[in-house]
Amino acid sequence: MTHCLIIDDSRVIRKVSRDIVEGLDIRVSEAENGEAGLKACRSEMPDVILLDWNMPVMDGYSFLKALRSTPEGLSPKVVFCTTENGLDHITRALEAGADEYVMKPFDKDILAAKLQGLGVLPASHSA
Repeated sequence: MTHCLIIDDSRVIRKVSRDIVEGLDIRVSEAENGEAGLKACRSEMPDVILLDWNMPVMDGYSFLKALRSTPEGLSPKVVFCTTENGLDHITRALEAGADEYVMKPFDKDILAAKLQGLGVLPASHSA
């Protein structure tokens, strides 16, 4: 079963994201910041990561740079899920190794389309 790690400092966002992702038949684990996310990845590398940008301890950008600097960290698909919509943020995220970028708030249809585009979710899966 596909495994998704949700990294966000908001418990509410993690719950909403979990409900959406589990509704797509994807197993979910959570982390409250980038540092906890790296620990989770060392324990079990997920297939896909939903990543917030602004978090205490370690932000999403720093997490992504650290993740992509390791050989095993090149494999997960990373989707930035954030309120940061400036072109500079999107460009930095993609240059750091993000595979996709989603604006908050997002819904099941938007996330399913992004995951299908990344090959994480079968195209035949209906949202």
